Amino acid sequence: MIANKIRNVFFDFFKSKEHKIVSSAPLVLKNDPTLMFTNAGMNQFKDYFLGNKKNDVNRVANTQKCLRVSGKHNDLEEVGFDTYHHTMFEMLGNWSFGDYFKQEAIEWAWELLTDIYKIDKERLYVTIFEGNKEDALELDIDSKEIWLKLIDKNRILNGSKKDNFWEMGEIGPCGPCSEIHIDLRTDEERKKIDGLTLVNKDHPLVVELWNLVFIQFNRKSDGTLIKLPQRHVDTGMGFERLCMVLQAKKSNYDTDVFSTLIEFIEKKSSIKYGFSNNSDVAMRVVVDHVRAVSFAIADGQIPSNAKAGYVIRRILRRAVRYAYTFLNQKNPFLFELVDVLAGQMKDVFPELDSQKLLISQVIKEEELSFLRTLEKGLRRIEQIALNTTSDVVPGSIAFELYDTYGFPLDLTILVFKEKALKVDVDSFNKFMEEQKNKSKKAAEIKLGDWIELIEDDIEEFIGYDHTEANVKITRYREALVGKDKLYHLVFNITPFYAKSGGQVGDTGLLISNKEQLNILDTKKENDLIIHVTDALPVSLKEEFNAVVHNSNRTAITCNHTATHLLHFALKKVLGNHVEQKGSMVSDKYLRFDFSHFSKLTDEQLNLIENMVNELIRNNLSLEEKRNFPIKEAKKMGAVALFGEKYGDVVRVVKFGDSIELCGGTHVNSTGQIGLLKITSESAIAAGIRRIEAVTSSEALSYYNEKLNLLNSIGDLVKNKKNPIKGVELLQSELRALNEKVQHYSSKQLLQIKNQLLDSAKNIREVECIISQVDITTKEIKNLVFEIKNIRDDYFILLVNIAEGKATITIGISDQISKSKNLHAGKIVKDLAKEINGGGGGQAFFATAGGSNVKGIDKVLERATTFIK
Repeated sequence: MIANKIRNVFFDFFKSKEHKIVSSAPLVLKNDPTLMFTNAGMNQFKDYFLGNKKNDVNRVANTQKCLRVSGKHNDLEEVGFDTYHHTMFEMLGNWSFGDYFKQEAIEWAWELLTDIYKIDKERLYVTIFEGNKEDALELDIDSKEIWLKLIDKNRILNGSKKDNFWEMGEIGPCGPCSEIHIDLRTDEERKKIDGLTLVNKDHPLVVELWNLVFIQFNRKSDGTLIKLPQRHVDTGMGFERLCMVLQAKKSNYDTDVFSTLIEFIEKKSSIKYGFSNNSDVAMRVVVDHVRAVSFAIADGQIPSNAKAGYVIRRILRRAVRYAYTFLNQKNPFLFELVDVLAGQMKDVFPELDSQKLLISQVIKEEELSFLRTLEKGLRRIEQIALNTTSDVVPGSIAFELYDTYGFPLDLTILVFKEKALKVDVDSFNKFMEEQKNKSKKAAEIKLGDWIELIEDDIEEFIGYDHTEANVKITRYREALVGKDKLYHLVFNITPFYAKSGGQVGDTGLLISNKEQLNILDTKKENDLIIHVTDALPVSLKEEFNAVVHNSNRTAITCNHTATHLLHFALKKVLGNHVEQKGSMVSDKYLRFDFSHFSKLTDEQLNLIENMVNELIRNNLSLEEKRNFPIKEAKKMGAVALFGEKYGDVVRVVKFGDSIELCGGTHVNSTGQIGLLKITSESAIAAGIRRIEAVTSSEALSYYNEKLNLLNSIGDLVKNKKNPIKGVELLQSELRALNEKVQHYSSKQLLQIKNQLLDSAKNIREVECIISQVDITTKEIKNLVFEIKNIRDDYFILLVNIAEGKATITIGISDQISKSKNLHAGKIVKDLAKEINGGGGGQAFFATAGGSNVKGIDKVLERATTFIK
């Protein structure tokens, strides 16, 4: 059964069980501070489990894109070395939100696997939670009794808390789980060793297939468990592993999920898969990592040096390293796999196919950049190997290679091993631990448990229509951010917009009869709107007046609407390939990232800016549709953004022909924006451009600042009416002066050159020119090469003082260098000690610099002692 068929059979089965099939959430998470990436199928449903959101349906199923490369669930270092771990993978799952529980979940899982997929029951084992004294939890007898009706009791194993009690994190919803494992070994192997003894023992062919989680508790920050008001089911089955089982393979990488990609690499590298362990590992790393990076870019995460972007860059660089070392790929080629992957996945994940040009461009540029870094790192290793006096490379150097050049420890060990050198791994690990601790400490946020004051189903956002409201605090918690103690408040209703979709969170005041508190920020945690304060109200159960800072909100809405108009204008001027790839909307300015493959010309920027300002002058009214069916919105031509998760109903924001799906706040009519001025346009990644702009009063301030600057220049050049003409006149005068200076400088250099030639002394058959000169270091270099080329028996040493520092320059004719065994680099290194400096170079030319100008006399004195 091919992969696409396997996936569709899963969907059809759960449709028959009255499940709604929903789309995958983006790989990159927007409003969950606890996670960078979606790492499990349940992430998009956390609010249902937490009770923050009412579910429209009680049963859903889907395939979810997952990425596990950091934190508790980190499979990165396993990928490639075994045949079943992945960074990016699909998780098939079905969920019940307060509907069915253990009975149905277990029976349906068994039915699908054994009756529909026809998996041999004799190869299956199940595990159940054995209980835990620390948590006062008993054996999961309910699951055991259900399984006893389906499978032989000898195939049911008790599992520990580690293996069979699933937790979202240190706090939050959790519960016992029941896992289904499969034994894929040959009949001969199964007869020798009972598969029962290999379950959860990391055997490559006795693997977990499906995990059925029964969420019924909530873990508090003190470690205690309380029962949830509703019980939920959360299941997850690795799609790639299921394909391995149903296609009778021994490796996920042998299935048609990966085989097409591996075949492409075989042709590209002229190395057959199965030829050697090193090349096999490299091919598995490459195909896995290209999938992960491609999906992340499609969902809006560009490789960078910060947070989620750094993780994606690290994955990509790991793939490049393996291809470089074991597949002999010295030029970019990973980007070529994107087209193959997009064609394979377009029916289930169309975002890859629609963005394949952008994805391949970004990957290619990243490959080129890292290959240059890799070459530098290898040259650094050569230097280290040449200069080391020991057979052990210090951990500090291995860490430098990791931190500066992106070399993982295994590659560093491998390269040094080829040079008969060992790496001090223990010392390296200490440096790594120090770095991790620093990062952890810098980002550490400790959250207390929510303390509930009022039972409230859903927190209602009323900020589209109101900027103040009478509210009650429904719950609160403490938040320690470094040394600062803050408080998170949740209201029953709120006019405050939470940071989302690029728009910053509102700030404002919380006022009662007794006090006034500052709301410092508003943010989202999943779908919960959290108001951040630096103090807790004295009386928490009062009614408060929540007031948004109106001037800030107005400026933010101007900038947000301007981004919509800018997006529209970019598409009109550059083409429909333009897609939003990120934005930041504050009260001061707006930033808009978009896909485009070349720098915008001044003419294009002017066209875009003029078009936006014309739309502003047209005073287009806001046409807003709330809770609008997404299918109808798409028929209207509403722009949906890649990497965003939309529900069945959406909010549509329309200004003239600009129509977008958007949850942000906007002006009532475009005339309120007043004016837009583009302040910069730049590249942030291959195929991704960035425009920054200001609007309204900030745009006016920008123009006034530039006008004042222009007037000041006019005053300086004494031509206020036409400062450009005044500057051009100054430039012309400067060129004339430079020509005169150059003329005098050339005459002076010729004079110095002749004086130096006259001063040459023959010492042991070598023409020696040794002198201090008062010219620039660059002029000295040119002079040395000019003299050195006159005859083939010169030894030239010139010193000078520049900006309070001493410099030494040595030039030696090639013939003299060889016949007298003179090496300019070694000589200058020795002489640099006299000026408290350092330097080096080649045999025929070298330079050094130092802080001790008094040492120059000693340098001149010792210069000829090297000629023997």
